[in-house]
Parts: sequence; C-alpha cells; structure tokens
Amino acid sequence: MLIRLMDLTSYVIDLARAAGTVDKRCLFAAATEMRVGAYGEREAAFHFVLEGDCTLELGRRSFHLSAGDAVLLPTSPAHIVRTAGARRPSVETPGTAFDSVRSPSGDVHTDIFCGHFTVASGAGDLLLRSLPDPLIVSFGAADETVRSLATLLRAEARAETAGSTAILNALCTALLALMLRAGGTPAPWTAVTDDRIAAALRAVLDDPAAHWTVERLAETASMSRATFIRHFTRHTATPVATFVTNLRMMIAADLLTDPDLTVATVAGRVGYHSESAFTRAFHAATGQTPGRYRRGSVSRGRP
Repeated sequence: MLIRLMDLTSYVIDLARAAGTVDKRCLFAAATEMRVGAYGEREAAFHFVLEGDCTLELGRRSFHLSAGDAVLLPTSPAHIVRTAGARRPSVETPGTAFDSVRSPSGDVHTDIFCGHFTVASGAGDLLLRSLPDPLIVSFGAADETVRSLATLLRAEARAETAGSTAILNALCTALLALMLRAGGTPAPWTAVTDDRIAAALRAVLDDPAAHWTVERLAETASMSRATFIRHFTRHTATPVATFVTNLRMMIAADLLTDPDLTVATVAGRVGYHSESAFTRAFHAATGQTPGRYRRGSVSRGRP
C-alpha cells in the first residue's frame, strides 16, 4: 500500500502533486532590485539564496535572507527581491531552462535561484493553506545537504544542456521536501521531526477511517493526552482535530481521482459514515464539493 511505503512528508508532496520549476537564476551586485509579479492559482513562489544576502519585500513587510535561506510564498503575491544600496532595476536575459537576471554592473555577491511550485487542487490547496506565509527556513550555509543541493543547482545551471530543465525542476522539488521537514518553524509538517508524533500521524495515514480521538493519538505516540497536545501544538500551531481532518481530506482528494470509487466509498475510507457530512467537510477544506473536484480532475487528467 502506497501510504505504508512513504514517510509523511513524501506522502503529502505526492498527494499534492507538487512540482518545482526554476524560473530565474539571479546574480546580483549591490543596489539591485527585481520585481516579481503575482503567480497564479495553486502556484507558490520560492527563492533559495545560495550565496550572499538580500531583502524580500512583501508589501510593508521585509525579510532579510542570507546564504542557506529558502523562502516559500504560499499565496504568491507580487513582491520585490533586492540587495542593499540605491535601487537599480535588474537586467533579464531569456534562457533555455531558465532566465538569467543580473545587475547592470558590478561584482556578483548574491546568488539566488527563483521559481515556483505548482500543486494540484484539493490536496495541493490544503498543503499551501497549512503553511505560514511566508515560510522561511534558515538551513545555514554550512548545512551539508543544502550545500550539496546548491552545488548541483549551480552545476546544472552552468551546463544548461539536454535534460537540464528536468534536473533543475527535480532539485526544486527536493528543496520543498527539505523545507517541509525542517524543524523550528510552526507548520504542520514539522511535526515529523518528533518521532512520537510522527508515529501517531503515520497511524492516521495507515487507517484514516478509524476513530482518531486525541486520546487514541496520544496513546499511539506513547504520551499523555496533555503532553501530546502540548508537543503537537508547539510543532504545528494547529489543533489536532483540524490537522487530522485536513489529512483525511488530502487522502480523499487522491481517492476521488479513481473513477471506480463512489463518493460514498471515499467518504467511508476516510472515516465518514455519512456522505453528506463528508461533502460538507470536503467543501469546507477545499472550497469544492467532491463531485465538482472529481469532474475537474477528470477533465484535467489525474492531478
């Protein structure tokens, strides 16, 4: 069974049909700014700083980013990336696999890969809604895994040859997995860094139709009820019941793409004895009825 073969983070990425795309490679000197337009529905912009530093401006909010930092914008509003100093617009050159964006002049001291993730409706919507906006993960320039990823990105960007687009996009999806599993950020998927909570969440994945009370989850995690709630809230900033419901809706969205399963069957498989109750829960979580979601997934092909 697929659920048993994957860890939680991998399973969620698979359910969301998350796919990364490199849009730009930015090589900036000081005093350079790049304006990024808003992305479309179910697209989430990201920036990954390989070297140097920059500032991300989101309306009236600004965030300083350094080498080893990655930022994901679940709602992808228009924003600005700039380096310190007087603001001069960057110069963009189209490429085969991605566009190159450079400062008008000056030595390069900041290297940034910019792109976006595309997700499917249903499970993908739920994944993006579950994340802080923005989600900033500071891996640190010394993180060995991140350094290796940066090296691969740079090498493939320099080559920009047959297969480069596919390789770069796969590396972006790897970056998403690293961001979701990173600890220290209150987001639902960081709970997998706690083995005991991860065990409880895997149990939900293995049997989403079961009656998962907080007490039963705590018992699965070998914790008291109070300790489980405290740890879960600290990791996720999400109520336990809300998380379990969203996880069930993600699984349901995947099951609904199977035309051989009725809505009632899908409802039962994720713990709903009433099709109407399931329909209300699915609509509340995704903004679509199960039937509409299914029709959309069929017209698009499997999401």
